[in-house]
Parts: sequence; C-alpha cells; structure tokens
Amino acid sequence: MSETTGNDGSTTGERTAPLIESNGARTARAFESVDTLAGNGMTAGHERTAEGEPVSTLAGSGCEVLVAIPAYNEASTIGGVVERAREYADAVLVIDDGSDDDTADSAVTAGALVSEHGRNRGYGAALKTVFAVAQRADVAHLVVLDGDGQHDPADVPRLVDAQQDTAANLVIGSRFVGGVASNVPLYRRAGLKTINTLTNLSMGVVRTSSRVSDTQSGFRAYDREAIATLAADPAIGDWMSASIDILYHAHHYDYAIEEVAIEVSYDVENPSTHAPVSHGVALVRNILKTIERERPLTALAVPGFSLTFGGLGFGYWAATNYVQSGTFPFGLALMAVFLTLLGIFACFTAIVLHSLSTYFESAGREGTVR
Repeated sequence: MSETTGNDGSTTGERTAPLIESNGARTARAFESVDTLAGNGMTAGHERTAEGEPVSTLAGSGCEVLVAIPAYNEASTIGGVVERAREYADAVLVIDDGSDDDTADSAVTAGALVSEHGRNRGYGAALKTVFAVAQRADVAHLVVLDGDGQHDPADVPRLVDAQQDTAANLVIGSRFVGGVASNVPLYRRAGLKTINTLTNLSMGVVRTSSRVSDTQSGFRAYDREAIATLAADPAIGDWMSASIDILYHAHHYDYAIEEVAIEVSYDVENPSTHAPVSHGVALVRNILKTIERERPLTALAVPGFSLTFGGLGFGYWAATNYVQSGTFPFGLALMAVFLTLLGIFACFTAIVLHSLSTYFESAGREGTVR
C-alpha cells in the first residue's frame, strides 16, 4: 500500500484496487482502510463484504459524522460526490446497489468505503444496509445524500449543526423552507406538494408548524437513537417508498424533526430520478395503504358515516317522492339502500381494524400476543 500526504500533513494510506472473487461475481470486494478514518482507532487491513452485509471496518470506530450514499449506476458522478463529501465527514460509505457500471470502482478510487449488493435491491434496501453499518459503528451523526450530484455535500455541516443545536433525531434538508431558490421543475414541484400534503395528513399532522415540508428529500441526518430503531424496523420498504416509511417510523416514535434549507440542482448529468407519474402513483398507493392500516377510523369510518347519511338522505327523498306522487321511486330507493349498507359496512370494518390495531399495539408493548 502506498502512502500519500493528507490535507493536514498527516500520512495516510491509499486504497488498493478492488478484488473480485474467482467466480467473477461482484458480490464481494476487498479494500484497505480509508485515509478519512485515520485517528478513529481503526487499523489498516483487508475486509470483504458479501452482498448486503455491513462494513465491519467502521465497527467500534467512534466515527462522529458518517456520510452515506446509496448509488445505482452513477459511475460518472459518484467519484466527485465522494471527494467533496470527504471534506465534511470522518468517513464516506457508498452502498452500490447492484450497479452494472463502474460505480463501485469509482467510489473506491475516490476514497469511500463500499458495500456492494449483488443485485439491484432498491433504494430502501440500500438505506437498510446504511443503518446497519452506522449502528455497528456507533455513528453519532449519519448523513445520507444522493450520488448523482443534485445534493451539495457542503450542506452536510449545516444538517449536523442543526442536529447538535436542536437535539433532533432527524434533520431533513428541505427544498421548500427558508426561501430557497431551488430550480425544481414546475411539474415536479406540483407533484411534491401533493405528496407532501398527503403524507402529512396520513400522519395526522394538521398544524402548519408541525408539517414536514419536503417528505421526499433524500438529504437527511440521523442521530444514534434514530439509527438504532430504523436498523431494527422491518416495516421500512425496499424501494422509493422508504422515504415516507422513515417519516412514519419517526412519527411513531415521536422523534423530533427539524428541517434545514438546502439547494438542489437539477442541472446534472443523468439525475437519478424516476418516471414522475409512476413514481407518484406508487407513493400515493403506499400512503393510502398506510392510512388504511394505521388510521382505519380516518380512512374508513369518516367516509362510512358520510355514505350512511347520504343513503338516509336518498331514503328520505324517495319517501317524500312517494308520498307526493304516489309512485314508488325504485332508483332512489336502491341508491338509498346501497349507500346505507356500504356506509355501515365501512364503519363496521373501521371499528374492527381499529380494535385489532389497538390490541396488537398493546400486546407489542407487553412483549407478547395472547
């Protein structure tokens, strides 16, 4: 291993070339210690990380600030992002989520620790690996950002400072606070506003002061408590819905959430964005499922009562029509019966689901389900 002189004049080790298993599968990688880890009590040495396993090099290191970057086919940008992120962190971890380009090689060359998924498992799955690594390393501040260049690593200290000053479990870099002049395309801004509103309502957040303004931001900082509970939560999805799942998790644990204004650039090469319509539909579907599961009274009882009263209204209309004309209005009568029965069924279902949810939540706190 050759040596180079760091910015502070210290001597540090360069990363060796990655090793590929004899079968040619990119499911494991060997590397030597990263110079940003110097002084954190870690020694140089080879390590291999199988698919999805945490990077044990960080274990017990006492790493104060870890920047983690989920990446998929971002070889053209990941190197630059890693190099900039290293200026503001004790270590940089890249989760290569089954890329079929040179993302992992570029990240290693730039000085990042790399954990590779043997196949593309999704953004949420990459975050799960991040949380597992951060928990094992006892990281004080975990900052997650994107690898496509849209996020500015120079904002990392702002999120960390906000977390230290407010003791917030989760700090979100937001595009919609503090008068940020972010160049969010108009169609995307409208879609984000819709998702933000639905997400906050699904969490029962009504007051403007308590709302999360940017529920889809991937630029977030987590403290030790949040890292530990997120690493153990099987409810975090594997795909893009994980961003919202994490907010539900934070709401469930009553975590303090702060937002810091950031600027996001959309003028980057190959931005890691999904088809807006299909992505939006998937997010809305996930939100509605969560409302149905977590808030059945809101999702079913309120509409159920509305349908029941609507059915009674049609029934009254049908009766009045019959008294005045002497002709029985079968259409109105059928509508009245249908709406009333549907409303009663929705209310009954809401009560049953609410009872089950309350029971299982209580049983979970007691540690057993009888």
